[in-house]
Amino acid sequence: MGSGFRFGVAMTSSGSRDDWIEKCRRAEGFGYDVIGVPDHLGMTAPFPALIVAAEATQHVRLNTFVLNAPFYDPTLLAREVATVDQLTGGRVELGLGAGWVRAEFDAANIPFLTGGQRVAHVAQTAATLRRLFADPAYRPRPTQPGGPPLLIAGWGERMLRTAAEHADIIALTAAATADDGRMILATQAETANRIARIRTLLGPRSDTTDINLVIQALLAPHENESALAPLARYLTMGKDTDLEDYPALLVGTPHHMADQLRHRRETYGIDYITVLERNMAKFAPILELLR
Repeated sequence: MGSGFRFGVAMTSSGSRDDWIEKCRRAEGFGYDVIGVPDHLGMTAPFPALIVAAEATQHVRLNTFVLNAPFYDPTLLAREVATVDQLTGGRVELGLGAGWVRAEFDAANIPFLTGGQRVAHVAQTAATLRRLFADPAYRPRPTQPGGPPLLIAGWGERMLRTAAEHADIIALTAAATADDGRMILATQAETANRIARIRTLLGPRSDTTDINLVIQALLAPHENESALAPLARYLTMGKDTDLEDYPALLVGTPHHMADQLRHRRETYGIDYITVLERNMAKFAPILELLR
């Protein structure tokens, strides 16, 4: 676990080269440590976007947040990752996930395997990357010794086992998949249970593995219920629901939001926070308070 917070922003929209460069420079100017690019059809392809982001910025790190690992052959992916690490001067973090949008697999004519099979592919991918990058004869060589740090995202038991075995960073989705396919945000108690399980699985690696959390929404005091409407389907809400009970949400003034994140770090060891692009500017004052 690191000695301070790190902050990332997941860029979810695409546009012109100039737009992308401007957004990346804004992110670095706000003080974000990491720029992330997701892996979804209809959005910018991650690796080219990261190379341009590296050219446009000075210090910010760059990650895939996260690759749909079943889209890729592990050996071919290793070549892409090593090349991008070279061309960005060793600024890459590699994020891997199992993929969950079946329509994207169908559109790409890639079989949508069972959850267990997709998780197994993540494990195979991570093991292959580690093996290849540890080989001194492997070419192309990544700039970072042993290859880029590996981030694995998930929530379920099988994915957390895989992350505990292979990852340098475990990214918590803080959401479970409902029977109807919806992602339901986890409560504080559910998150505490998951993190306790992660610590058990990590064993002696617990103090050297970072925990990442994605913040889905920031709700300021002046915002009415309409601000919550887009998230309603992801919450198990009743009349007494306390929005602060969901770690993936931040509620209140900037100072109060900063206190919530300090509490999550002290209680759960969550030291790496990622926000979505739509909240990049809104989160910037909280970022400043936590520096």
